[in-house]
Amino acid sequence: MKVNAYLEITMKIEEANREAAAKVYTDYRGPFLRTIEGALTKELLIREEDVQVLHGFDSVEHAKAYLSSEMFQNDVFVGLKPLWSADPSVKVYIVA
Repeated sequence: MKVNAYLEITMKIEEANREAAAKVYTDYRGPFLRTIEGALTKELLIREEDVQVLHGFDSVEHAKAYLSSEMFQNDVFVGLKPLWSADPSVKVYIVA
């Protein structure tokens, strides 16, 4: 399948909390790719000023649906929220 949409979540996470954030990413990457409808890719991008997780989906609808999924709401969100130093930025992009 082809990536037709991206979900980008950008988080301000202090250096001291980045290892814990990477663990959340690692723990849920496999289950995300295996069980979330339309999920095709998931990458962790780290910059000095923030951390991004870039999710590739087959459609915008599946990208948006992930945000209300049980995995995101009950596992990923719960694991990451205490690590944020500011509210995250969430964006959905359509591949042109």
